[in-house]
Amino acid sequence: MRIFGKKNDNVLPGRRRAVDSTKSQQEPAPANMFQRNRSLVRGSYSTRNNEEEANRSDRVHVHHLASKRRKVGVLLMSVLLFALFLFWLLTQFTAKVAVVLSDTSTVRSVDESIYVESINKYMDSHPLSRLRFALDVNDLSNYLRSDKPEVLSIDNVSEGSIGETSITLSMRHPLASWTISGSQYFVDSYGVAFQRNYYTSPLLQIVDSSGITPEQGTTVASNNFLSFVGRVVALSKADGYIVEQAIIPAGTTRQLEIQIKGIKSHVIFSIDRVAGEQVEDMARALKYLSDHGQSPARVDVRVSGKAFYQ
Repeated sequence: MRIFGKKNDNVLPGRRRAVDSTKSQQEPAPANMFQRNRSLVRGSYSTRNNEEEANRSDRVHVHHLASKRRKVGVLLMSVLLFALFLFWLLTQFTAKVAVVLSDTSTVRSVDESIYVESINKYMDSHPLSRLRFALDVNDLSNYLRSDKPEVLSIDNVSEGSIGETSITLSMRHPLASWTISGSQYFVDSYGVAFQRNYYTSPLLQIVDSSGITPEQGTTVASNNFLSFVGRVVALSKADGYIVEQAIIPAGTTRQLEIQIKGIKSHVIFSIDRVAGEQVEDMARALKYLSDHGQSPARVDVRVSGKAFYQ
């Protein structure tokens, strides 16, 4: 055993050789091993991202299709609603007018064409009234009453066939009639004078004793006078007095003398005073005379609050 001998440089320690031999026997590191300062190019993380992107692309496509379906659905619904609106406007449009009467008890045939013509004139001057929902029934009724006085009101406006509107009219019932200068006039309970009567002629006749010449007939048969007669007859009937005859006294066209059924006294009115007040004065005067057993030939109520009799 050499203690003091020359050291052999070629001899390596056994432990070190074992370590080196162990290292030489290990497999080389794979190229895709996770190592410091290296980027992850491929592997499980990259594959997962690709799958999520693919899945996300499918969802975006589905949402895109759903959005398109919604837009197409909204468009189709809008077109359908617009078509329904146009159809509704078509059903509301009045291209043709039909006139019917609400009362079937008329004894004379009605010439509907004259009322259709009048309604068409109104609609021509009010174009929006061709649309039934925009038609002002009250205004049309006022127009008809001024143009055709025998019309009392419009009872109903309804849809006929497509483009047709049916209008139901109510006509005036006459209370009294009067023929002068070859023209016959009628008056209803509202005091409105008219010439076309579709009902039975009234029993009450106006007797003209004024002595006015026919050339002055227009003045005698004025609407104001006939309206006054109508109000007197209607209000007297409401108080229980039935007027049998209305007389225009001689020498005047501003007075009216009436004969009441069951009463001998004739009552004199003035057309320059309100009819309702005079009828009230008449009722009080006749009641007073009846209570006191008197039956004068005439009772004059032309002065407000007073009654003269003889």
